[in-house]
Order: sequence, then C-alpha cells, then structure tokens
Amino acid sequence: MNVVKVGLLGLGTVGGGTVNVIKKNANEIARRTGCKVVVTKACARDISRPRICNTDDVELTTNPNDVINDPDIQIVLELMGGDEPAKSLILSAISQGKHVVTANKALIANHGNELFAAAADNNVTLAYEAAIAGGIPIVKAMREGLSANKIEWLAGIINGTGNFILTEMRDKGSAFADVLKEAQELGYAEADPEYDVEGIDAAHKLCILASLAFGMPLNFKKVYTEGISKITPLDVTYAEELGYRIKHLGVARKSDKGVEMRVHPTLIPETRLIANVDGVMNAVVVKGNAVGPTLYYGPGAGAEATASAVIADVVDICRQMSQSAENSVPSLGFLSDELQELAILPIEEIVTAYYLRLSVKDKPGVMAAITTVLANNGISIEAVLQKEPKHGSNAQIILLTDNVLESSLLSALKEIESLDSINEPAIRIRVESLQ
Repeated sequence: MNVVKVGLLGLGTVGGGTVNVIKKNANEIARRTGCKVVVTKACARDISRPRICNTDDVELTTNPNDVINDPDIQIVLELMGGDEPAKSLILSAISQGKHVVTANKALIANHGNELFAAAADNNVTLAYEAAIAGGIPIVKAMREGLSANKIEWLAGIINGTGNFILTEMRDKGSAFADVLKEAQELGYAEADPEYDVEGIDAAHKLCILASLAFGMPLNFKKVYTEGISKITPLDVTYAEELGYRIKHLGVARKSDKGVEMRVHPTLIPETRLIANVDGVMNAVVVKGNAVGPTLYYGPGAGAEATASAVIADVVDICRQMSQSAENSVPSLGFLSDELQELAILPIEEIVTAYYLRLSVKDKPGVMAAITTVLANNGISIEAVLQKEPKHGSNAQIILLTDNVLESSLLSALKEIESLDSINEPAIRIRVESLQ
C-alpha cells in the first residue's frame, strides 16, 4: 500500500484533532484511498507544551520551513491561521509541487485568487473545505453535489460565536454584553471578539461561498458587514412576538443587476429550519434552480469536527495523485477561464423587508405622521406592534415593512427621525423570508 506523508503547520486545536482523527480512522481512510496516510512532521511555536494528540511518532519542529522543504512530505496542512507567514509558506509548498490543505478562511478570502492560480500553474491542489463552517461539507456540496444547478441565492449562519450569543439573548433575556462575557468564559469567544461579533469572520466565509455559487473571483472587500453588538433583548422579544427570530446571517444573491454579498443581523420566520439552528451550530441554505432549497447543518468549529473537513480534503488529494491536478475539480467549481467578473451591488441597492423599532413620545398623531412618511416613500407596512410606555418611558412602535429598496428606506428614516415626536434613532434590522 502506498504511504502518503503529511506535514502540519500548526498543532493547536485543529492540528491536534487532525492527528487524532487520522490515527483513529486510519483503516477507513485507507479503504477509501488505497493509501496509508501518515503525519510525519509538524511545526508548532512551542513543542514542549501539552497536546491533545499523541506525537510520539511525529517529528516536531519550531521552524515551518522544515516541513515545507522536507522532500518526503507530499501534502502540507496549513492550520496556523493569519495572513503571514501562512501565505508565503503555502506559496513555497506549492512551488515545490506539494499539495496544500488549509483551514484559513481569511487567507482564502483575501488572497485565494493568487493562491489558486499558483496551484494551477504548479499542477497541485489547494483545498479549503475546513475554512467554511467547520465540519459541514459545504464546499463539496456546492462545488460538486449542486454542480447541475444555477445557484440563485444562499444564506448561512456561519459563525458559531454570534449564533450562541443571539440564542442566549433569546432564551435568557440577557443583554449582549453579559452573554459575550459568558461566551468568552466558555471559550466560544476570543478575548478580542471583533471578528466574530462584528461579522468579519462570517464575511470571509460568505465571500468564498459567493464565489463558489456564482463562479466569480473572490472579492472580500465588497462584502457589506454589520455586527450584532447593537441587538437588544427588546428587539429579540418583539421579533418573537411577530413570529420571527434574529440570526446573524450571511446572504449572497445573484440577480440581473449584480451580486449581493452581505452579513448582518436578520429576522427570519420562526418556521424556517435555519431559524431554529441554535447555540454554536452552523447552517447554510442553498437555493438551486433545479433542486430548490437545500440545508446543510452541523458543528462550525471544534477539534475533530474541523479535522473531519481537513482530512476529507486529504482523501480527495490522495485519490487525485494518480492523475493530473488539472483534471480534478476546479478550486471554485468553475473552470478558471470561465470565472466572471460580476457587479457587486452596494447595500443601498438591495431590496428586502425591514423590522423597524421607533421610540416615540406618547401623544396623538405620532403613528399617522410615521405612516405618511413611509407612504410618501413608497413603503408599505406588513405588520405593526404598539407598546405603551412604562413608568414614564417612551412608547415603542414596531413595524414590519414589505420589500423596499434600502436607499428608499434610509431616506424615509431620515425624515421620520427629524419628527419632533421621535426621541431616538430608529432600530433597523433586515428581514429575509428565505423562499
């Protein structure tokens, strides 16, 4: 049986989980590939620290070039994260004819076009299933399982930390800051949680998913990104009363005008399956023009869940080693010379429904003034909640609009907020029916 030697860059949670799963499932991997996959060398910043895996038969080093330059290593697993030195190391491995597997979503979103081109030029594979949604095989599903379809749209809960926070806010009525602290104590959120709670991590993943869906080059800078730090328990409660749940959603949609790529808090009807994805779990809905909507659900992080995706890429590469890489599945699912530069719509040009919460003075005529402004801007109201003031506080008016151009809504809100009966800036959350 052929032996395929693997080298690791990074031996933390995912790296350790990868070593464990390769050893635990060695027979299954061999049955699927006809190869014995062995981790022979790994790089870590501190080789003396305790590990979640047994490394007795793995050569450890603190120099990543020891892994890259080892002539016996055929597949390099980049599990260290960050832009540099990860990018340079991957390019070096590719230039030496080594296949690479990465879990680095930021690197793919920002530099994937360059990296995929380098891999193609050197007739090797750069695989990245683990970069999106942890253990969910969403890349393979979109690139291969749905390849007969024209993808119309996709929407995903693709950051477990944000989903945990919103779930706890709903279940416990807690404020954002309190739940964030809890998430940090449980290890779900970093000490600096910006990438998770402000949507940057999800935007990296959405950028890749959009390119897979629509066959276009990666363009992370065009993703509209909005976080969840301004969501209040009040809005979570009112959304529930209206039959919705608030989720931090990544949405990509293609129309005749161009492509939407946006990450933001979103009201979703509580009857949708994705609205009931709670805690740290991830889920992605993909709408194909032949199959209709399909849902992919599972753990978005974790040692062995993510290792499952990493090793699935290793299995694919082992299967491909007997043929030219140019005959394998293209990196983004479309032939490289068929990728299309598509217009990316600015957020002002998207059309969606909205949840609006207005804090108003409790006096006659307020509702009439608000509805007049909305009507003058061509905005129809789908539902209304009115909450009487308590203990001298402001009254609350909650509106659900029909679909409207965002620029029209912003114009209307500017007028509404100038009314003397409005006490605070409006709370605005987009609504998606996902049909």
